[in-house]
Amino acid sequence: MGRVTERRKVIRIRDGAVSTRPDTLVAEEPLEIRLNGKPLAITMRTPGDDFALAAGFLVSEGVLASAPDLRNIVYCAGATADGSNTYNVVDVTTAPGVAVPDITLERNVYTTSSCGLCGKASLDAVRTTTRHPIADTPPLRVTPELLSELPDRLRAAQRVFDRTGGLHAAALFDEHGELLDVREDVGRHNAVDKLVGRALQSGDLPLSRTVLMVSGRASFELAQKAVMAGIPVLAAVSAPSSLAVDLAAETGMTLVGFLRGSSMNVYAGEERIALRAAAVRA
Repeated sequence: MGRVTERRKVIRIRDGAVSTRPDTLVAEEPLEIRLNGKPLAITMRTPGDDFALAAGFLVSEGVLASAPDLRNIVYCAGATADGSNTYNVVDVTTAPGVAVPDITLERNVYTTSSCGLCGKASLDAVRTTTRHPIADTPPLRVTPELLSELPDRLRAAQRVFDRTGGLHAAALFDEHGELLDVREDVGRHNAVDKLVGRALQSGDLPLSRTVLMVSGRASFELAQKAVMAGIPVLAAVSAPSSLAVDLAAETGMTLVGFLRGSSMNVYAGEERIALRAAAVRA
């Protein structure tokens, strides 16, 4: 499989002084996802956890909902003209009886590390109906103090970022702030798919007692992936989009943005935030 990082020579300029040195870069390679032998999507990703990435992608697409839905995931041998295996093509086989989407040229999609899933025919097509409605009973409750600690805990777990500075990260925490899993990828949507895919493979869906922490902004797509996995709280260090806020409000998910130090904005689902009695001023 491809390496997570690669070395390249760079010219370094610091205060007018010029030198050459090797630099560590995050690797980026395409991954083609096939469903039952048919091409479905291509994503640009950081190699590693490819099976989890494919499984998580199919959770967000509404194809997989639990471990029994998945029969097998394999790398495709003979992916090149000379028959070698590039480890850049995976084939997901679903269990008998699992409904699969109609794979047509219109449905076939291309995803990028910057924007996530593109090429949808309409917004309605993106709003896939989840088979894991958010149902944290009793309701999960987290304090602002606990939330404020999560970005540092996420950052401390980013091993590859320390070497490259070029990766997004997503982490799952339990309701007490304990780190359950963390994944890194050049694409923020891929990092979430890897988390969700690993949870599916482990039989842990829905993730109804967890907080999803992401290192960038909270786009509609990331909110959708959280909803599809049954995650009740999504927190981001940067801004959410308007559609992400709308989706959170519609589905009952708590959405927190601009989580930096002790400051944060709660955009939806404020009932899960254990605020002090004094406090909410208009």
